[in-house]
Amino acid sequence: MTDAAAPVPLARHRVVLGAAEVHGTAPTPVEAGPIAVLPTAERAFVDAVERAGGVVAPLSTATRGVVWTASSGGDDLAHLLDAHPAIAWLQLPWAGVDAFAGLLGRAAGDGRVWTSAKGAYAQPVAEHALMLALAVLREIPRRVHATSWHVDELGRTLYGANVVIVGAGGIAVELLRLLEPFGVHTTVVRRSAVPVAGAARTLPTTRLGEALDGADLVVLAAALTGDSRGLIGAAELQRMPRGCVLVNVARGGLVDTEALVEALASGHLGGAGLDVTDPEPLPTGHPLWQAPNCIVTPHVADTEEMTVPLFAERISQNVRAFLGDGAFEGRIDPVAGY
Repeated sequence: MTDAAAPVPLARHRVVLGAAEVHGTAPTPVEAGPIAVLPTAERAFVDAVERAGGVVAPLSTATRGVVWTASSGGDDLAHLLDAHPAIAWLQLPWAGVDAFAGLLGRAAGDGRVWTSAKGAYAQPVAEHALMLALAVLREIPRRVHATSWHVDELGRTLYGANVVIVGAGGIAVELLRLLEPFGVHTTVVRRSAVPVAGAARTLPTTRLGEALDGADLVVLAAALTGDSRGLIGAAELQRMPRGCVLVNVARGGLVDTEALVEALASGHLGGAGLDVTDPEPLPTGHPLWQAPNCIVTPHVADTEEMTVPLFAERISQNVRAFLGDGAFEGRIDPVAGY
């Protein structure tokens, strides 16, 4: 994730646990032992293990925990687990684990504890989502390219807006807090209808269409799974009121890109702020680069300066849980895929 020789930045954010998180007081029973930091034993993450009382050692038959620092490499990790069945706990580096979907599908019922960084990067990503929303509402994508003074009276306010947030993880929880000063009316859409604190209403995904009715701003902050892929397609975009703004800081695959391009080109969609796209990287010359009132940032809502100290904190917390002190954070449900 980072240059092992570079100084480790200090954390300026805190972990935000999602509304869907369930925390127990008792540790999950696993057999503790040496921990391997792979595929590269970066200093910041080795220190995080040792700071929590763990022992870092090269991969061997004695290894009981693995901290995986690469953003992908599911096949390599699968081979590693097949060769070392005694590994009891695995820590993955990102909040989204769709890059490891195949591996997780095999992991159901294997007895291992799988953890991710979900919640760890919520603050920087929620901050980025708010920035994208404000920029698009205020017509910034078009105005930054202007070369002459032209007063057109365009631009909308976030104050009092009807906001829909799809997802109930740490990003959603933090974004709800950031939106409070704007006096918005917020609907959270999640897998269940269990209320989310700070939201005016909470609806299950089966009622997504209802949530989109009357929305001024829709923010996607949900995990990408087999069920959520293509969640926002042509029908959902058309159901949004004309002029609605879409922000996606989750995964590009949640949106039908072709339908998004058409909705922007027709003027039905008032604008889009995208930190993620499908495909990704977005090819040079793709219509989204020229789409009206659209901002595309190259998946940089959480930079290494932000993520390295936050991931180190997550590692330390889960090493303590691995050693029997407290509960694991960011538990992955291999069946659900996140």
